[in-house]
Amino acid sequence: MFVVTVDQVDSRVLGDRVDALLERLGTEGAGGTPVRPFERTVGDEVQAAYDDPDAVVDVALSLLRSGGWSVGIGAGPVEEPLPASVRAGQGPAFVDARSAVEAAKSRVRAVPLAVRGADRAAAADAEAVLTLLGALRARRTVAGWEAVDAVVARPGATQDDVAARLGVTQQAVSQRLRTALWYEELAARAAAGRLLARAAGAPAGDAVV
Repeated sequence: MFVVTVDQVDSRVLGDRVDALLERLGTEGAGGTPVRPFERTVGDEVQAAYDDPDAVVDVALSLLRSGGWSVGIGAGPVEEPLPASVRAGQGPAFVDARSAVEAAKSRVRAVPLAVRGADRAAAADAEAVLTLLGALRARRTVAGWEAVDAVVARPGATQDDVAARLGVTQQAVSQRLRTALWYEELAARAAAGRLLARAAGAPAGDAVV
């Protein structure tokens, strides 16, 4: 299981943004369908539980892109049966998520994300890959994001389709995606998912339960 704990940055200055975040996560479906959906746990913190490491990658990167959140991921077992409310959950993954989000708050981190898990080496590797992805995406241009978002919005669409939607040439779309390192991101996201599975104690390629 994977527990994602998210804490708002500078809430005293910016005001509470948790309700808006919960609404966005619910409407956009960022990160797929969690086993237990995000809910406010305490103060300006939210938490959810997932059984799909790739979904965790998606939601973590979505949160980093929106900015203003520290993201902690705990990978490992939880006490079963999981209660209806994630706030009542217990087990190593919940403990690790708490440790991870506290580490993510460190001011020395360029990307406010941390991973802790049953397999510490794999958790550290997953954190490294996700951190690099967060840094890569933070440097993506507006034009790059337009192309990437258009591709993501229409799975299976050709570059000609994307070009028509954006009102540019196919060559421009291709250049934007190359500059945005989109295909490199896709490969790294898959690697991050596999590493999170290992961090939870599952052999690579096995389902995590």
